[in-house]
Formats: sequence, C-alpha cells, structure tokens
Amino acid sequence: MTTEPGLATIKIKNLRLRTFIGINDEEKQKQQDVIINVVIQYRVRSAITHNDIDHALNYRTINKAIISHVENGRFLLLERMASEVLALVMEDPMVAFAQVEIDKPHALRFADSVSITLCDRRD
Repeated sequence: MTTEPGLATIKIKNLRLRTFIGINDEEKQKQQDVIINVVIQYRVRSAITHNDIDHALNYRTINKAIISHVENGRFLLLERMASEVLALVMEDPMVAFAQVEIDKPHALRFADSVSITLCDRRD
C-alpha cells in the first residue's frame, strides 16, 4: 500500500467480534472470535479545507456496518467474510483504497491465528 498526496489513511485496529465461521459442524453451531483490521484511504482535502464532518469519511458508520454484518452473518470461509467486509467498506464513494485483514484465532494447532487479507482500489 502506497500513500498518495492528498490521501488520509484511517485504520480500524483489532475489531473483536463473534460470528459463525467455519466448515465443520461444531463451527457452524458455535460462534467464534474473529479479529478485523481495516485500512481505508480517502481524499482528505475537502475535510481539511472545510473542517466539517460532512466533508470527511464517517468511519464510525463503516465500523457499525461491519459489526452488524459480521455478528449477524454465517460464513464458511474467511475469504468470503473478508470479501463481504471489503465490499461494505468500498460502498462509501469517498473510499479510494481499502484493505481488510481478518484473523481467526486458534484455527490451527500451535498457531496464534490464521488470517486473510484482501484489498481494493477505486479507479
């Protein structure tokens, strides 16, 4: 990820949620922890110039949408969950770039977690 002039970077760090994630029967019946990290870049010049929330990216709204979608969802694959979260972030037309990383703690023996990272850029 490179930073272009005029882009602000917002990071949502370690958003800890519980959801149904996995392919085996136990995973489908019991919610598990996931940890979500999101990086968002948007053109910040208007927000700086106007010093007004209406000209800034509302990351609180994005965060609430992620929480609702993940906690109310059921996912077989981390790839699918990451794709859906990324699509939610990219719905905001102010977003120029977004990266989503989702960790599934204790998914493998002897590993802290397994994670997947997806990103998208608006042309």
